[in-house]
Amino acid sequence: MAPRDATMFWLSRRTANDMFLLYCFAETGSTTAELRAFVAARAATIPDLRIRLREIPGNLGYPRWESAEFTPQQFVVHRPDDAAWPTLLDRVGELLGTGVDATESPWRIHVFRGVRDVPNATGPALVVVLQLSHALADGTRAAAIARSLFAADTEVVHSLPGMPVDNSTDRPVGPVKTRLVPVDYWGQICGLLGALRLPGQVLRTARRGRAAYLAQRELAERTAAGEVPAPTPGFAPTPLNPAAPVGVLAHRVRLLVLDRSALRVPGRTVTVVALTAVSRAMATYLAERGEPADRLGAALPMAVPADGQARNSYRGLSIDLHVDEPDLARRAALIAADLATRRARALNPLLAVQGWVTEAVPALLTARDVARADLDVVPETIDGNTVLSSVYRGPADLAFAGAPVLFTGGFPALGTVMHLTHGLHGIGETITLSVHFDAAVLADPDRYLALLAAALDEVVAAR
Repeated sequence: MAPRDATMFWLSRRTANDMFLLYCFAETGSTTAELRAFVAARAATIPDLRIRLREIPGNLGYPRWESAEFTPQQFVVHRPDDAAWPTLLDRVGELLGTGVDATESPWRIHVFRGVRDVPNATGPALVVVLQLSHALADGTRAAAIARSLFAADTEVVHSLPGMPVDNSTDRPVGPVKTRLVPVDYWGQICGLLGALRLPGQVLRTARRGRAAYLAQRELAERTAAGEVPAPTPGFAPTPLNPAAPVGVLAHRVRLLVLDRSALRVPGRTVTVVALTAVSRAMATYLAERGEPADRLGAALPMAVPADGQARNSYRGLSIDLHVDEPDLARRAALIAADLATRRARALNPLLAVQGWVTEAVPALLTARDVARADLDVVPETIDGNTVLSSVYRGPADLAFAGAPVLFTGGFPALGTVMHLTHGLHGIGETITLSVHFDAAVLADPDRYLALLAAALDEVVAAR
């Protein structure tokens, strides 16, 4: 198991960092038992859905993936049927504070039937939420897994290179209840091999640390010479970034389901349009509450080429939202330029060299560092006041037991710093802008959603 994936697993013992992918389908005449049978049969053909995690005794080695079969407990039906859309959103919010145990199963699927008053639906809808351990997948791989699960044919897609990924920020929850089992013979062997490798790993870490130091120094020199873009200065926390954990029951969501044409601005991506709208909505919301902000930023995950066996391959970009620019067309241009600059810095090979150190650190030390990390500290400056995760999930040719897909959404996790996040997810010609928030922080979510919808119209009109 790649160290970065193992880190996601160990973090899940302290925080809720699962991924949640929402897919809305037209309702089907299939029974719930038939839907469960469909999921079981399809999952049997998808390698990523036929594994679970096996820990190594004493963390003397990184965990390993082992074969696992589908169990009925992985298919969760939520009652009652025929709930209204607002009720469904409340139920989805409740899910976002939960986590799977990857040692039992790294995924589960939640099904809501006969949902009424769903956007883009002409009748009752079937809403599915696919919950995945972040150790199993990042946003790119998660979208590929969902596409395999709901593909109209049996083709299995393992990754969609080059697409942006979902971000996941930590938030405190109770520890995962892990079932204690006797260590088998294979586990003992893995632990012994890990112990034997430990001296070599320590030496390799030291060597790579030296290389990373030299790379960091060269990066600083090239940055000072103007050859590499400088990092984005941090942003001051706002009332949307309080130094407090999110309550397990405080998660709430809202969604705007839009036609892609409604977000089309010549020369601008939908990601830039959304970032500009978020900048407008956040600034207005804070100002209306007597907390105006002179400067706001957003953290944006960006996929990078996968290396080795890592299932998580992305870097976070810190984007200035330029709220001091009143003209929305010029603001969008500034955000687009900043996004290009951040991407250029993130892809600099010197940053990759610094990441090699993590890949060489022994599992014992990585696990210890995760366990001791203070996740409740809010720094004086942060990488962004919100998160926007942008993922295109492919053509609208998916179906659940014959029921066609209508739209898809996603919810970047909340954390000690991030109490308001946004997901931008497309399938076919439909784009969903999702809002995930802490009910204790966003006191009037419907007002914020109205501001966001109005801001999208203003950005498009300002072209």
